[in-house]
Amino acid sequence: MRTVDAAGLPIGDEHPPRIMGVLNVSKESPYDPSVFDDPGEAAAYVDEELIDQGADIVDVGLESANKRFEVLSAEGELERLETAIQTIESVSGEAVFSIETRYHEVAEEALDRGFDMVNDICGFADPEMPRVCAERDVAVAKMASPPDLTRPGAIEDVDDIYDALSLNGFTDKTLVDPAFGGWSEDKTLADDRETFRRLREFRGLGYPILVSINRKNFLREVAGRSTEEALPVSLAATSMAVERGAHVIRTHDVAETRDAALIGHEFARSRVRERGAGDVAVEELDVTAPAEARRHLDRLGAADAADAARDAATGVFELGGLSDGDIGALSTAAARSGATVVVGDGGDVQAARGDVAPRSDGGSDSGPDGRSALLFGTPRALAGFPDRVDDRSEASDGLAAALDTIAEAVE
Repeated sequence: MRTVDAAGLPIGDEHPPRIMGVLNVSKESPYDPSVFDDPGEAAAYVDEELIDQGADIVDVGLESANKRFEVLSAEGELERLETAIQTIESVSGEAVFSIETRYHEVAEEALDRGFDMVNDICGFADPEMPRVCAERDVAVAKMASPPDLTRPGAIEDVDDIYDALSLNGFTDKTLVDPAFGGWSEDKTLADDRETFRRLREFRGLGYPILVSINRKNFLREVAGRSTEEALPVSLAATSMAVERGAHVIRTHDVAETRDAALIGHEFARSRVRERGAGDVAVEELDVTAPAEARRHLDRLGAADAADAARDAATGVFELGGLSDGDIGALSTAAARSGATVVVGDGGDVQAARGDVAPRSDGGSDSGPDGRSALLFGTPRALAGFPDRVDDRSEASDGLAAALDTIAEAVE
């Protein structure tokens, strides 16, 4: 995972999560507390409610991306840009200033007049956008979108979102945004929830991740909360997003979101990231499922990535109520598949792949309901397990059903 320098602010795995506060100079924007048309009032808001509360980045929106409104042209955005420029010139605090736009002309003018980075909500649908950002060596957040300047974020399927982020390539300082929210009538809350569940997959692109989940409908529905009541669910999701690999959180609730992000960062699993002898880099990847591994393999251009990914994660299942015949059948199948079975009572067998291993304390979990065991292995090993339990005279029907369930779960 690369680190992106955004006007001196490093963004990446080796740095704390960054908070992007929001200012709107668009009267149609839905969140009234962040909407201003007076530069002085806007600057005061930025200083007091964003920077003083912990915002590292201030994202200035010139128009609402709400699908109910007409899309503002590049000329219309440029007319509003003057207010945004006067605002950042009046801010006394220190922050990275980002311009939210879909047009390269607007990005170019904003960067030349004091802005530090770009938040492209159409994901390089304007093919000149990466050139403008690369020539000025600025960070750019690239939100997943169809190749259409009028339809930001209108993608439903997670796989299509991932592919959309590759549209027109990347700059060296790109951040990727999977585009949460109701960007189209077809995009459902279930689509957003599935994207959030699979957030780690976007790390496979190799660029820092930005998420905008503050008070979003897909979170509010879970708890049955209105927008005004939705701060707690947003904060819970923020911690989870950072733990799953997000680097920048875009929010209207800066102070609270900062705290939640820091908790997610503090308790995320520690992974190895260092350079060894001969300047060889070592990075332990955040991979918990084959789909996540496949994204990294695809990035490397690996052949047979889908097949290889099935060996890149481990599943662990506990089985209870096993008979002695079940234990024997499991042992035989494990030896054939490369999985491991650990039985919950003593014995002389070794704890090795394909063997039935004893519990370390020599105790017993056997009883009137049968014995217990742990079965673990790669998805490839576990998926083929039912076919390898071929001695049905010893294995119970219950074991066969349980192994079918496991095979379905890992596929």
